[in-house]
Amino acid sequence: MTYQLTSLGIGLLIATAILWLVRRDHLHGPYAIWWIGVALSVAILGLWPRLFDGVASVLGVSYPPILAVVLGFGLLLVKMLTMDIERSRQERKIRRLAQRLALLEADQRGLGDADIDRASDADGNDDDGDLIGTVTGDE
Repeated sequence: MTYQLTSLGIGLLIATAILWLVRRDHLHGPYAIWWIGVALSVAILGLWPRLFDGVASVLGVSYPPILAVVLGFGLLLVKMLTMDIERSRQERKIRRLAQRLALLEADQRGLGDADIDRASDADGNDDDGDLIGTVTGDE
């Protein structure tokens, strides 16, 4: 009975920590759901360990603890895959944002150059700083 209470305590502690992290905005929704699921699994399997033995016998596993190891390893692989997918999506977004920023900066530089050209045309100056009328002979 002691290990059951210990597992329940660990599950509740994990769930409390996850809720605290979500509340402090250190952990966002989809990640929190994953970890709450882990906490609930630990708590449920800690309270009713024979439930896990029953699942193992239904699946044909003769040594139930190895099922926990295999399932844990499989879940770690799934978690790593989802993290890589999310990181790839974020890298793609960052790359596109950097490209958009570069385009906006290029447009802004182009507009800034156009403003300088308009100002010099309004003053009667060309790019060399000479008066247009004196260079072309037109006034």
